[in-house]
Amino acid sequence: MTEAEIRSILSSNLKRYRNYRKFSQAELAEKLDISIPFLSDVENGRKWISPMTLVKFASALNIEPYELFKPENAISPEISTALTNWSNDIVEAVTQTVKDIQTCYLIKANEPPEN
Repeated sequence: MTEAEIRSILSSNLKRYRNYRKFSQAELAEKLDISIPFLSDVENGRKWISPMTLVKFASALNIEPYELFKPENAISPEISTALTNWSNDIVEAVTQTVKDIQTCYLIKANEPPEN
């Protein structure tokens, strides 16, 4: 594997995990105490990061550092599907919770005042 291939894998994984965690570049850059242009350069393979910064990225993205170097096709389809399903389940649960809160609020709003 060449240095260019490693940079490409790292940069695409950083972007993919950032998007998966729903961080904007600005949010992740702030969390890591780096500039947005630097983050953009790393995600586009124009800049390289130190081992310490690599660990900070992994920690912020809630993954192990080595996962940033795994080629995308190294993630099994089962795990990828499980992550997608898990994400969809969370969205569905949050949506239902918001609906339940709205319903509860509407019921309370329509009850006669207590004496």
